Amino acid sequence: MICLLIQPIHPAGIDVLAKAGLEVREASATDMATVAQEIAAADAAITRNAGLDRTAMAAAPDLKVLGNHGIGTDPVDVSYATEIGLPIIYTPHANVQSVAEQAIAMMLAISKRVREADTAVREDRFDYRYARDFRELHGKTLAIIGFGRIGRRTAELARAAFDMRIIVYSPHVEATAIEAAGMEKWDDLDAVLGEADVVSLHQRLTPDTREWLDGKRISAMKKEAILVNTARGALVDAEALIAAVESGHLRGAAMDVFEKEPLPADHPYRGARGIVLSPHIGGATEEAMLRTAVETAEQVVDVLAGRRPEYLVNPEVWERRRQ
Repeated sequence: MICLLIQPIHPAGIDVLAKAGLEVREASATDMATVAQEIAAADAAITRNAGLDRTAMAAAPDLKVLGNHGIGTDPVDVSYATEIGLPIIYTPHANVQSVAEQAIAMMLAISKRVREADTAVREDRFDYRYARDFRELHGKTLAIIGFGRIGRRTAELARAAFDMRIIVYSPHVEATAIEAAGMEKWDDLDAVLGEADVVSLHQRLTPDTREWLDGKRISAMKKEAILVNTARGALVDAEALIAAVESGHLRGAAMDVFEKEPLPADHPYRGARGIVLSPHIGGATEEAMLRTAVETAEQVVDVLAGRRPEYLVNPEVWERRRQ
């Protein structure tokens, strides 16, 4: 049997596949036209943020399982996979700690002006230390938008480390669950945005949440607040965010994710000095990459062996899955 890796995974995951007797091949490129040409003989495929589209799935008549390396599945045509009986597995826990730590790191980078301070020292401007433009996170109000696993862990870290007050906007999570965690559920989004010193995005990208944080909502944010996005780039209206940062309405923003990755050379984020950028590294720690690759590979092997995997994106296909 053949497993096509659409994007690289940790060697530990490859070892799991190889020990199960799979021949592991790597796609020569991640665009779907290339993948469609190279996936035909595959019994399994593993993808990361490249996803897998309808055309590529249709080109793989022997494909019995798709491994989604991570949590987000928006780049995958889940509807078509379900239609054709293709199980999709995913790893909802493996990168939670790493992404939550990334969110905290980005909050600190903006609060403490870490990037600007580094530049000042390199440019022999040591008196930057007198700028009085550095802030603590301690005791500030953090808004968590989307109280899933990563949002919850980010909130726990912020409260434990900095005694931050946590307010949560997550319409599909019951108030009892949020309150049991010692946090506050708010139902008025404008009120949340106007109250928070830091807003951290953790919600899924859907047609309803695309550019969810638009100019109007960014304007509703508290003066000199911080925005952190480790979820999906398309949640934010880029032009509106840049305007808010450059006008001084926001203290700053940090983006670890983008609508198009890699970030295009002409994207306006590149020229926005008040926005900290990182190349989607939240879940890319050594620890998270190892866990995610192994969990993905083990579940792919389970499906090929006829065993129901622990985490199915589309569990309704299991009884009528491809054989």
